[in-house]
Amino acid sequence: MALSSRILNLLFGRPLATSEERAEHIGPVAGIPVFGLDALSSAAYGPEAALTLLIPLGLLGVHYIAPVSAAIVALLAIVYFSYRQTIDAYPQGGGSYTVASRNLSEGAGLLAAAALMIDYTLTAAVGISAGVGALISAAPGLQPYTLQLCLLVLAILTVINMRGVHDTGVVFMIPTYLFTGTLLIVIGVGLWQVLHSAGPPHPVTALPPLPAATTAVSLWLLLKVFASGCTAMTGVEAVSNGVMAFRDDTRRNAKITLTIIVVLLAVLLAGIALLCRAYGIAATNPNGPGYESVLSMLTRAVMGHGAFYYITIASVLLVLALSANTAFADFPRLTRVIALDDYLPHVFLLRGRRLLYSWGIYVLVALTALLLIIFGGVTDRLIPLFAVGAFMAFTLSQAGMVMHWKRQGNAPFRMAVNGLGAVATGITAVVVLVAKFAQGAWITALLIAVMILLMHAVHRHYVGVDRDTALDRPIVPAQISQPIVVLPIDRWSRITEKALSFALGMSCDIRCVHVQTGDEPDPISLAWETDVAAPLRAAGKCVPALKILQSPFRYVLGPMVDYILTVERESTFNKVCVLVPELVVYHWWENLLHNRRADMLKVILLLRGNRRIVVINIPWYLERD
Repeated sequence: MALSSRILNLLFGRPLATSEERAEHIGPVAGIPVFGLDALSSAAYGPEAALTLLIPLGLLGVHYIAPVSAAIVALLAIVYFSYRQTIDAYPQGGGSYTVASRNLSEGAGLLAAAALMIDYTLTAAVGISAGVGALISAAPGLQPYTLQLCLLVLAILTVINMRGVHDTGVVFMIPTYLFTGTLLIVIGVGLWQVLHSAGPPHPVTALPPLPAATTAVSLWLLLKVFASGCTAMTGVEAVSNGVMAFRDDTRRNAKITLTIIVVLLAVLLAGIALLCRAYGIAATNPNGPGYESVLSMLTRAVMGHGAFYYITIASVLLVLALSANTAFADFPRLTRVIALDDYLPHVFLLRGRRLLYSWGIYVLVALTALLLIIFGGVTDRLIPLFAVGAFMAFTLSQAGMVMHWKRQGNAPFRMAVNGLGAVATGITAVVVLVAKFAQGAWITALLIAVMILLMHAVHRHYVGVDRDTALDRPIVPAQISQPIVVLPIDRWSRITEKALSFALGMSCDIRCVHVQTGDEPDPISLAWETDVAAPLRAAGKCVPALKILQSPFRYVLGPMVDYILTVERESTFNKVCVLVPELVVYHWWENLLHNRRADMLKVILLLRGNRRIVVINIPWYLERD
């Protein structure tokens, strides 16, 4: 095995045959880290995003986090029941694009597709930047290397995900279950202390004092807090998009996975909110001195500053950085489904060496890297763009399911559940968009519009290709004829002989074309009768015509191409076959020693040619020295 193959196998695993696809399917245990990492990790930054906006309210802001979180959990429950029904109705993968396009309209499907693609890209960028941001808060000396660390995490995630769904689930199991386990312990111990203390519980280590109130509470402020807290719900749709990744029974395993993810997320969100209120924990200014994350303060308030604290914070840092994996799991599946309907390039349909839709991963990595570079890897700059796409997709999916059940005619309860989900997520989408519009959500809205226009352009291209290439009749034998063969030559050589021999096997109408740039007779003209015409005539073979093109200004390609196009115009229905002899060298640097007119001629003919011009390459391989 070559060294390069061994390195590829070490990094990405051995190539998988199509027949091995079943072994790549996963169950709920691996499905939780693959499809739930984004949703679960949002418990680390969703409540903090809400608490950050409540800082101006001081102590009153801490009390408001509980009802705001309750509203988010209630919305999460509505979305959960809605997506359970989506999994039942679309076991082949019922993402927002599929549901909206099948049940609403083409436009609704494209809106959902654009919103989801942008949301997955932002999910990857925000997850990585949040993880690196948490690491920097623990080690401030790394702040100058924020972007470099983000790109390093992106590279590591890419390598892991290129190994396939099964290996990815195995790799992410430990950090996912360590994260949820440690936080559940913190919440359990904290609630026990709250229930058994005669008043507010005393933190094990001192907490920073609450800031003084600088503003009064308002409905608009609470709506913005709710919108920021709703970032915790991104990623909930991932399971319904990836139903086909589960082993049989796919629907049952997908619903079990979705249930566990949503229950864990609801417990984490509710527990964090209640303990923050009980212990009086407020967010600190992420751009100010002495910043400390809410989870860090909560963990040391409940468990102290010992070994458990460091294990918990390490798991938070790791899971935040790895939470982008949900985008890696779903983005390629989404682009594949869209490409099947001819709205994205068909390259997204190709499966790689590990049975992955690799081009989806390549594009996601490129877009995520671009976002991280533009925004410097800073989470606060990315958060305002976040969640808009997710809730638009939620709304379209639920509205599509309402129409699905309406056509079924015998599912009023299910239609009501999805209808409630559509109304709730629709209102939330409007709130999130309005609340975050000036902060950057307008960028997301603009990108969604641009994506829809691009997808329409791709679809128009494929429709045009199908229209121009479709054939509804059998082959017409009367139209079959020998082509006119045009053979560019520069001198009599082995390369010319090989090309001419090939041409003689194709047709008797062969036109060897030579461009003469000087006044003196060219050697090919003098040797033509002796080396070519006479031997062929004696053997009873067709004798090709020699066409000499004069070029007083020493141009070669221009006269050659003009002649070929003239031959095509003058022929009635014959194809014009251009044979392009080409020298193929052994070492790459030897290309510098030869002109590349053959390559240029092929490019020009591809650009200026038409359906009746065929270009065939005739390579002559030099022997190794």
